[in-house]
Amino acid sequence: MSNTQSKTLMTEGSIWKKIIAFAIPLFLGNLFQQLYNTADSLIVGNFLGSNALAAVSSSGNLIFLMVGFFNGIAMGAGVVIARYYGARDIDRVQKALHTTIAFGITAGILLTVIGVVMAPIILVWMGTPEDVLPNSVVYFRIYFCGSIAFVLYNIFVGILQSVGDSRRPLMYLIISSAVNVVLDLLLVAVFRFGVGAAALATIISQFVSALLCFRHLLRAPEDYRVSIKKIRFHIPLLRQIISNGLPAGIQNSIIAFANVVVQSNINSFGKMAVAGCGAYSKIEGFGFLPITCFALSLTTFVSQNLGAKQYERAKKGARFGILCSIIMAELVGIIINVFAPALIAAFNNDPQVVAFGTAQARTVTLFYFLLAFSHCIAGILRGAGKSTVPMLVMLCCWCVIRVTYITVIVHFIPVINVIFWAYPLTWTLSSIVFLIYFLKADWVHGFEH
Repeated sequence: MSNTQSKTLMTEGSIWKKIIAFAIPLFLGNLFQQLYNTADSLIVGNFLGSNALAAVSSSGNLIFLMVGFFNGIAMGAGVVIARYYGARDIDRVQKALHTTIAFGITAGILLTVIGVVMAPIILVWMGTPEDVLPNSVVYFRIYFCGSIAFVLYNIFVGILQSVGDSRRPLMYLIISSAVNVVLDLLLVAVFRFGVGAAALATIISQFVSALLCFRHLLRAPEDYRVSIKKIRFHIPLLRQIISNGLPAGIQNSIIAFANVVVQSNINSFGKMAVAGCGAYSKIEGFGFLPITCFALSLTTFVSQNLGAKQYERAKKGARFGILCSIIMAELVGIIINVFAPALIAAFNNDPQVVAFGTAQARTVTLFYFLLAFSHCIAGILRGAGKSTVPMLVMLCCWCVIRVTYITVIVHFIPVINVIFWAYPLTWTLSSIVFLIYFLKADWVHGFEH
């Protein structure tokens, strides 16, 4: 086995060192991604005003709704690749990764068509304020013209992460982040081209990162090297990818749909509420960094080790990752809670914008440990081939209960803080259900079953 392969295999060596070594580049990569996403809003809010900031913010949950399903399928592909990589079944690794790329190309084209055509209809359905709607449509349409770039980028990153390489995507993300910020400053701050320019900057940076990842995969070690001639659908592998990825895709869509309903209710409080909550959502992204990186690390770690039939190692790694994620997420939550007014004001210093954003931050941030726990268990179960379980839990807790709560309670108590409480309440419910399942169910033999 080559030195490169031994570094990416998570079935041997110190458990905590393997997880931390994999999680740190993920954390830094997500940090840079969050920084350049935040740069969009900072530059738009400060140079184009609260109306433009609201336009960008109102599109966020809708973008995740459109993209989340396909990213979930890609996540399932990563589980399949990691499982066969851990079992050293290189023939199936090759077929799975080329099938995944073929799927990504198809999904990217489909998303472009849907996003461009459906943008006005969906944004109106969401109750986007009339004075914000034109800019929202422009931002949304331009963003989705680059669908194939961000779908393929996420797929390429998923392939690299599934074989244990989280460092290479970090390098490429740093480059694309720099490109995005420079273009934002040039197109928005200097030339004042409007919100469409912010979307264009994001698209260009995504193409840069996707091309860099693809270039590396064309030259990667033979086990997971990509060949353009081999990119096609292998039906047996496609079935496995869809079987593992469809629940994750539905789960992402469920979360996104619930958040779209939340956003629709926030929209009813006016553009200042939209701008303030949009600013908070960018800050909240930093709270999600340790959650995301450990959840993804655990998916890869568990999948590789269960593929190699190292069940006790998978369990020990799962417990360690959960603990790390909870501690780090809560520390970030406390920091955001304390400095919320200053952080929101960095996006737009209008007192109303700051008040709305601060209210949301101080309602939810101290409950980040619950969000961390739920996402880590979901990541573990996906890695174990049981992705239907987190889908059902989140369908019930994060969609049905959250939407019902908002629909009923806001009707009787039309106060925006009531909407904010939907998050910690539903995080609590999902954490209780996940804890019971994690302790009682036989999740380590998911592949055999």
